[in-house]
Amino acid sequence: MSEQILLEKATKNIQQILSGALMLKQEETVLVVYDTETRLSRVLTEAYRRAAPDGVFLDFNEAGDAGVKSAIAERRAGDLVVLIQSTNFRLNEFRIRIELFKHELKTIEHMHLNRITEEQEERYIDTLAYDPSYYRPLGHALKHRLDEAEEVVVECEDTVLTYASRMKSAKLNIGDYSEMQNVGGTFPIGEVFTEAEDLTAINGEVKIFAFAGLDLLAREYPPFLVRIQNGILEAGEDAPEEFLRVLDLIREDEPVVVREFGLGLNPAIGKGRPLDDMTAFERMKGLHLSLGAKHGIYKEIAKKRGRYHVDVFVDIKRILVNGKPLFENGDFTEVS
Repeated sequence: MSEQILLEKATKNIQQILSGALMLKQEETVLVVYDTETRLSRVLTEAYRRAAPDGVFLDFNEAGDAGVKSAIAERRAGDLVVLIQSTNFRLNEFRIRIELFKHELKTIEHMHLNRITEEQEERYIDTLAYDPSYYRPLGHALKHRLDEAEEVVVECEDTVLTYASRMKSAKLNIGDYSEMQNVGGTFPIGEVFTEAEDLTAINGEVKIFAFAGLDLLAREYPPFLVRIQNGILEAGEDAPEEFLRVLDLIREDEPVVVREFGLGLNPAIGKGRPLDDMTAFERMKGLHLSLGAKHGIYKEIAKKRGRYHVDVFVDIKRILVNGKPLFENGDFTEVS
């Protein structure tokens, strides 16, 4: 696809994010910190120039640490800072996201853009489309169903996985920050996630169709079997070698615990419509689980035991909550 068409689509989607998700006010300023290392970063930067023509734009590599820190320090609470990163910006010990939220700055972060192939650029831009009439009602309805769950059943072709446990209060990443302390985060968005209150009450089998290998790139595979007993995952006989290597790496430090139960809502990505960057692909419409004891939100497992958080994507046919469908035929059901 031509760069001009990508730019037009990106501009429209970013305008939707600024007005519909971030609720940016006229008096709130925009600072965009960018690099030019990939075509996608250049397209997004130009799209922000069009969507926020009065914004301040800093090339990360030209401004340097001091220039970026100074520009951030000049922002006022409620202003927006956008980070467009082909990799991930490093400012010595300065943790950008933490500093931005500490100063009550709105944040949009695009990261690891160098992992998005040219064939996937349009798909990534499509994930940025924001329709509050889709994400907000669906996200809140899914949270309600999960918060009321006493049993969750995940069905794949010839497999069943049962959560015989209540779920923890689900978290939302749907572009609705009205009840949140921090506004913004990593884009694309579209996720409702939780985990079992009793991590040992997860038993059965599922089929996996995608995961990230040791190179951290998400890839699709023919669906393969994994078994989960008392919350601990073991690979089936048809698991690819790369998956076995990932499990071996986790086991060097901790059990392969199944933790996050993540429902992705983003319709632009899914099985057959991948993104190589895991941070983006976990928003895909469907279900992903995390392996390993680490979790950034649910921290009940001691940090010293939680080194790994590896997302795997389930080839689901149906999800039942308290015996009623939540997901089937490739989409979420009526959940109100």
